[in-house]
Amino acid sequence: MTNSATLHTLENGVRVVCDPMPGLETVALSVVAGRGAAYEDPARSGWSHLLEHMVFKGAGPRSSRDIVEVIEAQGGSINAATGYERTSFQVRALKGGLDLGMAVLADLVLRPTLDEADLAREKQVVAQEIAEAADAPDDYVFDLVQAAAWGEHPLARPILGTVDSVNAATVEGLSHWRGALYAADRLIVSATGAVEVDEVLDLARREFGSMPAAPGVPNFAVPAFVGGRKSQARKLEQVQLVFMLPAVSARQDDYFALRIFAEALGGGMSSRLFQEAREKRGLAYNIDAYADTYADAGALGVYAGCAAGDAAETAKICAEQIVGLAGKIEDAELARAKAQLKAHMFMAREQPLSRAEQAAGQALMFDRLYTPGELAAAVDAVTPDHLRRLGQVILGSGKAASAILGAKAALKAGEAFERTLIG
Repeated sequence: MTNSATLHTLENGVRVVCDPMPGLETVALSVVAGRGAAYEDPARSGWSHLLEHMVFKGAGPRSSRDIVEVIEAQGGSINAATGYERTSFQVRALKGGLDLGMAVLADLVLRPTLDEADLAREKQVVAQEIAEAADAPDDYVFDLVQAAAWGEHPLARPILGTVDSVNAATVEGLSHWRGALYAADRLIVSATGAVEVDEVLDLARREFGSMPAAPGVPNFAVPAFVGGRKSQARKLEQVQLVFMLPAVSARQDDYFALRIFAEALGGGMSSRLFQEAREKRGLAYNIDAYADTYADAGALGVYAGCAAGDAAETAKICAEQIVGLAGKIEDAELARAKAQLKAHMFMAREQPLSRAEQAAGQALMFDRLYTPGELAAAVDAVTPDHLRRLGQVILGSGKAASAILGAKAALKAGEAFERTLIG
């Protein structure tokens, strides 16, 4: 398998990915800043997300309405997302829409209006978003487990921030934060679909080539997995459980072993958790496992929703299956997990926007692009010994994080998980 994508670097450090997909009649463009909420201090918690909102209120010569209408008038769509380690601005368009898409996204990133009245209104909008997240138990429980896992590091804080920290933002402060967050040294322009290399490079130079080359905000200290329990009593029909254990980062050798471990543990209907907790015992309708990885840290997570009376037993099963998988995996189970992981990766590559984001992530993390063949080979190279070695990392620290949200009767499920896992 080959890779049509190429990676280029402009004189100011902005990197450009061009990935033509023959036969497509559409374009996907992502402008990705390799910084996000993990770079915020407590006083600016939520500012990266607030800034993502604010740039859409007006940028360059366009009003908020103009930004959307000019893209949609050509059959396109525009969106954005803020994470812990990246902020993405995205356009999907018909063939020939790259020029306009590049110009609009450049305005958002480089020339937002940042008006005082807009900021006051958007603070109210974000406050409602924070309230909405708190009212969604299956979202809020993940904020709780992040807080339990990562101690004082910014990863422990919600991406949305708090009402107080968001309300503290000023136009001047956001303007300064924008310059640091979207600096050239961590900016990726990634285009896929009906695109050509020369056009992508010419447009990227036109829109981003004059950015100053000064570096942005520095990295925080490497995250340290602290562990602990966070629980909150609520009158809910279903208890929300999340358990998290320390693992490896995206840059470490056992990254693909972690992805396979998560697949085998709870990645599909044939996984250990699904079969044991749902099919055999009927304890949970939703139960799965996931790999949560960053540049310098990572974790294995498990999510389940169950009845309050079943929470401790569900927690015990989760711990038992993690311990069991850390000790041994059958050949057929390993082969199945590898096939599932490759399917997830390659199906995402068939979607232009996912492909653009995937390439941007590789450029940010490794300053290179990986071919599908390289990715497949890395997955296939994982052996049972690799998984046992990873299992020692997962279990060896003696640390675990848990978040329980629901009836009081279920709040000791975290203790049951740790007791079964660690003793």
